[in-house]
Amino acid sequence: MDVKNTILEAIGNTPLVRLHKLVEPGWSEVLVKCEYMNPAGSIKDRMAWYIIEQAEKTGQLKPGGTIVENTSGNTGMGAAMAAAVKGYRCVFTMPDKMSKEKIDGLRAFGAEVVITPTDVPGDSPDHYVNVAKRIAGETPGAFYINQYHSQWNIEAHEQLTGPEIWRQTDGGKIDAVVIGTGTGGTVSGVGRFFKKQGSKTRIIGVDPLGSVHFHYFKTGTLSTPYVYKVEGLGEDILCDAFDPSVVDEMYQVNDYECFTVARRLTREEGLFCGGSSGGMVHIALKLAKEWGHGKRIVAVLPDSGTRYVTKYLNDEWMKMHGFMEPDRGLGSVGELIRGRTGDVLTVHENDTVSAAVGVMRKCGVSQLPVVDGHGRPIGMVHEVDILRGLQAGSVNTGTAIKGIEKPIGGLVYPQARVEELFAIFGQDQAAIVIDDGRVVAVLTQIDLIEHLAKRQGK
Repeated sequence: MDVKNTILEAIGNTPLVRLHKLVEPGWSEVLVKCEYMNPAGSIKDRMAWYIIEQAEKTGQLKPGGTIVENTSGNTGMGAAMAAAVKGYRCVFTMPDKMSKEKIDGLRAFGAEVVITPTDVPGDSPDHYVNVAKRIAGETPGAFYINQYHSQWNIEAHEQLTGPEIWRQTDGGKIDAVVIGTGTGGTVSGVGRFFKKQGSKTRIIGVDPLGSVHFHYFKTGTLSTPYVYKVEGLGEDILCDAFDPSVVDEMYQVNDYECFTVARRLTREEGLFCGGSSGGMVHIALKLAKEWGHGKRIVAVLPDSGTRYVTKYLNDEWMKMHGFMEPDRGLGSVGELIRGRTGDVLTVHENDTVSAAVGVMRKCGVSQLPVVDGHGRPIGMVHEVDILRGLQAGSVNTGTAIKGIEKPIGGLVYPQARVEELFAIFGQDQAAIVIDDGRVVAVLTQIDLIEHLAKRQGK
C-alpha cells in the first residue's frame, strides 16, 4: 500500500505543468512548478519542515517547546502543520497587510497570531520580525525559526527543491528557473544546487517594486523600501538567506503585473495560484518572448489562490485598488535619462571643500556624489555637511572631501522602475543612477516632474 505515515511525508514531489494559453506561438516553452500543491498550500512547507527537523536534531527544539516565527502566512502555515503533527505550540507575527484567509488558516491549526503594522521601518520595535524576536526571547523553551537569516532555509531548497526540479527536467535540461525573492531561500538554494552541478541554467530572481533585493543585487547597497500589495514576495530588510552570488539576473515586477497574470493563470490555465506566482510567470513570459522558440523556462508558483479569494481574485477588490484598469507603469529610469548629454556632476574624494563649494555654487546644486579614483561612488556630500563641519571647526576650505561624505541613500540602477524614485524623493534625497559601478546621472524631483509632463503630452 502507498500510505503516508503523516501528512509531512506528502511535502514535495509537486508537478511541473506546461503553459499553453499564456504562451504565444514562437515563444520559448514555459513550465510551472506547482508548489501550491504542497499539503499546507505553499513552497514554505519544505523549508518549515526542514528547519524544524534540524532544530530537533540539534536540540534547539525539544518536546513541549514553542515555535515562534515572523511570517507573511505561508511559512507559518507550514510550521503550524508540522507543529500540529509533532505536538508543539506556535506563535506567529504577521504584518497587517496579509489576507484574512492566512490569519484564519494559522488559527485553524491552533496557532497564536500577533498582528503588527506593515508601514514601519525594519529597525522599529513594532516591525513583525522584531516582535517575533522579542516573543521568542521572553518564552521559555522557544525556538525561533528565523527564516530570513537561517542557512537552513537555503539548505532546504538546495537539498529538496533544486534536486527535484533537476530530476523532473531530465538532469536540468532547462534554460532558466524563475524564482521569487521573499526571504531569498528558494532562489539561493536552487541556485546553489544548479551551480554545483556545473549547470548553465540561468537562475532568475524576481522582486517587487518597493522591495530591497533588486537594488541590492544591482548595486550592493540597500534602497528605501516602501509598501506594496503582493504578498510573500520581496522584503524590506536584507536577508542572510539571500545569496546573490548564485543568481544570474534579477527582474522587478509591480502589483498590477503580479495580480493580472495570476488571474489569467487561474482562469485560462486552471492553475489556482497566488499573486506572487503571477510575478514569476510575468517574467518567464517576458523571457519566453525575448528568447523565442527552442528554449525552456521553469517558473515556480509558490502558493495557492485559496489565500487570496477576498483580494486579487475578487473583482471588487481589484477595482477598488485600480488594478482593473490598464497598466499605468511609468517606464524605467534608463528611459528617463536616455538622451542626456554632458558630464555628470561629481566631486573626487581628494578634492577640497573649497573645490566642492565652487562646483555647488557654479552649478546651483546643494549635494554632489563623491567618487573614488575609479569613478565609483563612495558617498554624498551636502551643503549642510560642509556647513556643520566649518561651524564646528572640524574642517576648513583646504580639507579633503573624503571623511565628510555621508552614505548614499538613493542609489538606483537604469533598469529600475521610475516608481522607485518616489520613495527616494520622499526621503528628501537625490537619486544617483549607477551603471557598471559608475555614476551616470543624478536625478532630482524636477527631473521626474519633467518626465511625467512629457508622458502626459504624448
